[in-house]
Amino acid sequence: MKQALQLKVSQQLTLTPQLQQSIKLLQLSTLDLQAEVERFLLDNPLLERGDEPRDGESASESQDSSTPDEPADSRDDSVGELMDWGAGSRAQGGGDDYDPMLNVPCPVSLREHLLAQLGEIALPRRDEAIVRLLIEELDDDGYLQSSLDELASHLPLELLLDSDELAVGLALLQQFDPAGVGARTLAESLQLQLQRLPAAEPGHALALAIVRQHLALLGGRDYAKLKKLLGCTDAELRAAQALIARLNPHPATGFHHGDVHYVIPDISVRKLKGRWVAELNRSAVPRLRVNQLYERMLADSRGQGGEMSARLQEARWLVKNIQQRFDTILKVAEAIVERQQLFFEQGEVAMRPLILRDIAEELGLHESTVSRSTSQKYLLCSRGLFELKYFFGSSLETESGDECSATAIKAHIRGMIEGENRAKPLSDSAIADALAKQGIQVARRTVAKYREAMQIPAVNLRKAL
Repeated sequence: MKQALQLKVSQQLTLTPQLQQSIKLLQLSTLDLQAEVERFLLDNPLLERGDEPRDGESASESQDSSTPDEPADSRDDSVGELMDWGAGSRAQGGGDDYDPMLNVPCPVSLREHLLAQLGEIALPRRDEAIVRLLIEELDDDGYLQSSLDELASHLPLELLLDSDELAVGLALLQQFDPAGVGARTLAESLQLQLQRLPAAEPGHALALAIVRQHLALLGGRDYAKLKKLLGCTDAELRAAQALIARLNPHPATGFHHGDVHYVIPDISVRKLKGRWVAELNRSAVPRLRVNQLYERMLADSRGQGGEMSARLQEARWLVKNIQQRFDTILKVAEAIVERQQLFFEQGEVAMRPLILRDIAEELGLHESTVSRSTSQKYLLCSRGLFELKYFFGSSLETESGDECSATAIKAHIRGMIEGENRAKPLSDSAIADALAKQGIQVARRTVAKYREAMQIPAVNLRKAL
């Protein structure tokens, strides 16, 4: 066997700790970034907030020195200019100690709302306990999913509760607000809501008969069979249908069901000299800096800082990587806004086809970098709040050879359906034909796919009397 030494040259990408941190920070949402910054501030003594005064410096001087230079233009989108929140507002709220958040109502859950009503009525302790138990069994929509027999069988034997007692408690719970709460089925919930309305309401008796016995026929738009079974006219059925349409199939709508997820816009878009431009939301950028006192002390130690020198390097990396994160997001947002000018003017129907590669090639970035820069990053404009990745999507070729984005096609489909004659709604084939007349060639199954993605019912379910 012959042994030999060979030299082999190869290239290998090594992710340095600084690069790893840069990638991690870029993929975080701005809200998660704030939590990460708080963790670094607690862990690294060499980091401090940029709005804190340095040693020997007043707070006002610190604010002046840490605030980035802004062009001295008069912006018409300043919150301070739009809302007159001056000294008068603070005085009205109670001086410098006034906290405006105290005036924000705390979200109330369905459970809290029902328990508050239970506390306002005088009941024997056993009956109150039964109603309280039933409240705990309700789902987020206000329905009781378990049967009373099932509930009774799962309760401890020592309670000696049967389904009859539970039925009495449920009847009481179903009198609570919101109307329809405590129902076991959709039909029962609608019936409870109808019973709260005046009997003199047009179509009231017919609506009750429909929700009790023929709700499936109404859902299937089988109006001919409904009229035959109920012996009513078109006008009477229309009145009953209109009354049922006013009811809420989800009685607990509007109640707080858990943690509220907040979104902080990273980018704002405004019109400047006739064009839409992207601007960074400066309030979303963490104001960090390296503590200069520690930095000078470590510089004087001439490399003897040990672990503190490593912390200094870590602090410098973090400040630099956070700045780089927002620079990248702004750069990507500017490219998106420039390409989607018509969207900000006309809305979804004017959305241009755009893929990650388009922006990556324009900016000289990797597609994964563009993906991280648009996921969980939000843009605020006059049309609402949008995730940056919303502006990307597939496209279809038009008759003229141009391309039309899937978002624009969906907007066209939605617009046609919203404007259709409800007595003769458009089929998917009819919508495809109408799009073809506009030069957009799409198959019927593509229309069906987009319609279903927008959760729009099929033609037979959209038909009105």
